[in-house]
Amino acid sequence: MREPEPQVEAAAGLLREQGLGGPFAYAIVTGTGLGALVRDLQEGISVPYAQIPGFPSPRVSGHGGRLHAGRLAGERVLVFEGRAHAYEAGDAGVMRVPLAVAHALGARSLLLTNASGSLRPEVGPGSLVALTDHINLSGLNPLIGEASDARFVPMVAAYDADLRMHLHAAAAEAGIALHEGIYAWFSGPSFETPAEVRMAGRLGADLVGMSTVPEVILARFYGMRVAALSVVTNLGAGIGDGDPHHDETKAAAARSGDDLARLVSAFVARLSASAP
Repeated sequence: MREPEPQVEAAAGLLREQGLGGPFAYAIVTGTGLGALVRDLQEGISVPYAQIPGFPSPRVSGHGGRLHAGRLAGERVLVFEGRAHAYEAGDAGVMRVPLAVAHALGARSLLLTNASGSLRPEVGPGSLVALTDHINLSGLNPLIGEASDARFVPMVAAYDADLRMHLHAAAAEAGIALHEGIYAWFSGPSFETPAEVRMAGRLGADLVGMSTVPEVILARFYGMRVAALSVVTNLGAGIGDGDPHHDETKAAAARSGDDLARLVSAFVARLSASAP
């Protein structure tokens, strides 16, 4: 894998020229149908990914493909409206440059959001789940080809317990139910089979999806703290009447967008209030 640093420097320089310079308190990545969060930004500036060196162009409907900077709950944040997936690029490191740029612009904490299928019928569509851990079932890793010893990234406590505590407290303040769960990453783009869903459940997963895990690994590679929120859009294949398809994912994510936006705003406000 070619080292991305020259692209990172070029991208960060362009963004600074366009008013998206740091520092930022947090970076946030939105998943399928979850771009409504950007409407709550104040003093917002945005740039299409296509104009930023080294940034991929998402080719999945429901992913806006723009980078936004603005204030959320009084804090400057960087919001990635949509992500590129490993199944689009054939490369699990497709989000490496964007996350390296977020780090270069001063973001030291990353909040990831995604849409997922639930393996627990009691945590049905519309539920919000804070991720506690993940299982990589894809066989892929975004650091394959990295030459330095930094590639040996420790993954114990990859999902920061303190940030998760603040997510739960923010959810309680906002009157939003927040579950916890373990996320299993399948490469996609085809949805999981009922047999694969049963396997994931027996391995300890609560959710299945096609994103997020590479970004967690990359964020930890760059030394960023990570929290992740999943919006349940369907039950996994073979669970009840679970028969997921992409239109269902987009529609269910959009219905939960307001709750997600309120929770993220409350989370950022709480972190701001608790900062030394």
